Amino acid sequence: MQLRGDLPEKIPLFPLPGALLLPRARLPLQIFEPRYLAMLEDVLKVPDRLIGMIQPRPGPDGQPRLAAIGCAGRVTAFSETDDGRYMITLTGISRFRLMREVSGFAPYLSGEIAWQDFTRDLGPPERDAGFDRAVFLGILQRYFLDQKLSTDWDSLKEAEDELLVNSLAMLCPFDPEEKQALLEAPSLATRRETLVTLMEFALRGGGEEVVQ
Repeated sequence: MQLRGDLPEKIPLFPLPGALLLPRARLPLQIFEPRYLAMLEDVLKVPDRLIGMIQPRPGPDGQPRLAAIGCAGRVTAFSETDDGRYMITLTGISRFRLMREVSGFAPYLSGEIAWQDFTRDLGPPERDAGFDRAVFLGILQRYFLDQKLSTDWDSLKEAEDELLVNSLAMLCPFDPEEKQALLEAPSLATRRETLVTLMEFALRGGGEEVVQ
């Protein structure tokens, strides 16, 4: 379910290094820290059920700062474990720009945010007109071999452009700054190009010559 119309100007924030959520994609999370259990309890009381996923990053003074851009997801599934943890699924709604951190009586952070730079996120899935799937899957196969990763290659061959690129952007073991670059890519084509660049960089670092 996608939200349309007015989106809230303030949402709770979940800073998590290396976690990437993209519009229309799904991110499973395990919630167990008391402050984020409190956040989830509050989120489930409101109709939009939005949580803002955002990357913490080191500031110039060594203190952690939050990235300028994150992605809001709607809680679309949740279940409680016997030991009090929650397994939730966030479905990406839209990226946002963090305008100001807001702290108050709640044990978790919230943020005042702006959506207007990312209105395209609320539209239909993107297509990538310049996508050469055969070349892309060839690089991906070498990258997965290098990283000792496995996947269902038949499913990848059949996946729609956006689902394929965004799922790989979220799942591949890139560092937080690289994940942030994938999040901030202005279009699906740019994200695919960034993804290819990161895979090729990893392959060169492993001593393999990349040939397209």
